[in-house]
Amino acid sequence: MTTVVLADDEALLRKAMAALLPMEGDVTVLAEAEDGQDAVRATLQHRPDVLVIDLEMPNVDGLGAVTQIRQELPGQVILMLTRHARPGVLRKALKLGVQGFVSKSAEPAHIAQVIAALHGGKRWIDPDVSALAVIDDCPLTDRELDVLRVTSEGYSVADIAQQLHLAQGTVRNYLSSAMQKTQTQTRHDAARYAREHDWL
Repeated sequence: MTTVVLADDEALLRKAMAALLPMEGDVTVLAEAEDGQDAVRATLQHRPDVLVIDLEMPNVDGLGAVTQIRQELPGQVILMLTRHARPGVLRKALKLGVQGFVSKSAEPAHIAQVIAALHGGKRWIDPDVSALAVIDDCPLTDRELDVLRVTSEGYSVADIAQQLHLAQGTVRNYLSSAMQKTQTQTRHDAARYAREHDWL
């Protein structure tokens, strides 16, 4: 029997998975979460074999939740669900140690199969997800993407520096480089450009 916590802000989909997964495999759903912060709380409280978490959620997104969970439970097995895997996001998730990536449109039987595989120590990235991630034409470095990601949340250079533990001059250099590569005039334009090209 594999225990899971389900985190997805789409209540209908989450409830359907909670009902169908136990029918498709030896799965017990310990708790459900409707946003990233709930996912962190439920995972730390219940310590499931596998956390099944949506990438895009309000308040704290999937990557933010995984980052917090990793600090407390570095060995937590995680399956991430996504509608469209952007290359930069997949890269960051893998760096955080996410073991599985599955499309949200997958059948419950397939998701149950992947949960079992991850619980057994394997890794899994759906072919359609990995195919999207391979097509990576992003010219920006990971650090440039990091500063643009925080920029898009409305933070100042000083805030970005504090949040990423960088010097303000270093942040300005990354932003300047990102603006040159995206041929934009402001850091906010560069962040918008990166989002439109699915790099963030």
